Amino acid sequence: MTTDPIRDWHDGLSESLALESAEWLTDRQLERGIAFGERPLCTVLRPRLIRAAEYDMLRTVCSDLLGAFRAAGEAALTDREFRAQFRLADWEETLLGSSPRLRVTSPLGRLDAFIDPADGVARITEYNGETPAGTAYCDALAELFLGMPAMRPFARNWTVRPLPARNHLLNTLLDTWHRFRGVRTIPSIAIVDWHDVPTVSEFNLSRDYFQSMGCECIITTPDALTYEHGKLRDASGVMIDLIYKRVLIHELIEECGLDHPMVRAVVDGAVCMVNPFSCKPLHKKASLAVLSDERNAGRFTPAQREVITRHVPWTRVVEERRTTVDGADIDLVPWIGDHKDELVLKPNDDYGGTGIVLGWEVESADWEIALTRALQEPYIVQRRIALPREPFAAIVDGKLTLDERIVDTAPFCWDGSWADGMLCRISTSTLVNVTAGGGSTIPTFVVEPR
Repeated sequence: MTTDPIRDWHDGLSESLALESAEWLTDRQLERGIAFGERPLCTVLRPRLIRAAEYDMLRTVCSDLLGAFRAAGEAALTDREFRAQFRLADWEETLLGSSPRLRVTSPLGRLDAFIDPADGVARITEYNGETPAGTAYCDALAELFLGMPAMRPFARNWTVRPLPARNHLLNTLLDTWHRFRGVRTIPSIAIVDWHDVPTVSEFNLSRDYFQSMGCECIITTPDALTYEHGKLRDASGVMIDLIYKRVLIHELIEECGLDHPMVRAVVDGAVCMVNPFSCKPLHKKASLAVLSDERNAGRFTPAQREVITRHVPWTRVVEERRTTVDGADIDLVPWIGDHKDELVLKPNDDYGGTGIVLGWEVESADWEIALTRALQEPYIVQRRIALPREPFAAIVDGKLTLDERIVDTAPFCWDGSWADGMLCRISTSTLVNVTAGGGSTIPTFVVEPR
């Protein structure tokens, strides 16, 4: 045994044990529907292993950052001039003005980050404040890894603590409902998204958990909903009280318009939807620009400004303006054009890696084309950060391999104020995203020597 849990895990993994574990893990994932589309969600033989002190520090950082996001989100709802920095579409402004507001703008959230390998600092690249996925997947994978053959030699020398998240998800949904309706009844829950999304298997896992906890829950689609006489119903006739919204708001409006039954029911206050329409400002990638822009420093406390400086990479909305970088005054657009190797361009409201341009991976001409597009559509520019890599065992062509993978760290956030549980994705590609096809999801365990 060493003091390094990663080394100890791999030291205990013989080729025969690895082959047995890989077959066991794949079979169990397929049996239980732990898949993204038709492929198993996890393709490696090691979980994320972190120490308790590291995890506690990460949760503290998240709590501090969520305070800053909360301040920005609340100001955005009341100050139209400030809200313009988030680059909302006209229809988003309409929904903000017409819908009842919940106590918290984003009851469910996820902070996507990378731990800098040089200084150990978590750098936040995105705040998913609308439809943070992964809770049920992570819980199910943790259960499998705890029973996987490869866990046996490791668990002899290390305590292994999973980080469950579905309990927090359900509690947050119910607490939001109770505060919304003012009664402590058990709502009828509907998980709503399109029928052909690859995450349907996670909806099944969430529904089964909700039902096991005594909550009625269905999985349905926007097309199956009707709204009459103040009641939102599924095609089967089930009346819905609480929407666990997994469909993206902009996709719903683009496909169905503002007169869709689900939209009307939410606007009328007939149902409680989590996350609500008011989550849109914080979900925009421009929210990181709002936090890090020198124009907004006065909106945050000294402690919040300190945590923003340390953990939020320099980010700006792409526009013709002057701003500062490292204390120097710059003309933003020409500066972006001249510094592509240290910058990333991201669309303000998209997912799965769509539209992201990594400056150091494209030619200058392609960067100029991307910059031109970024001036025409809402985009942000963000400073490149260091990406951590860790070794992971896997079976490739029937053989045990040990390869370096980029590791992201994405704590789940609850009630807009605290974090617990974590999505972790790994990839050999710089763009670490399962939706983009280049990643794998693994469970995270807090470990300490016995």
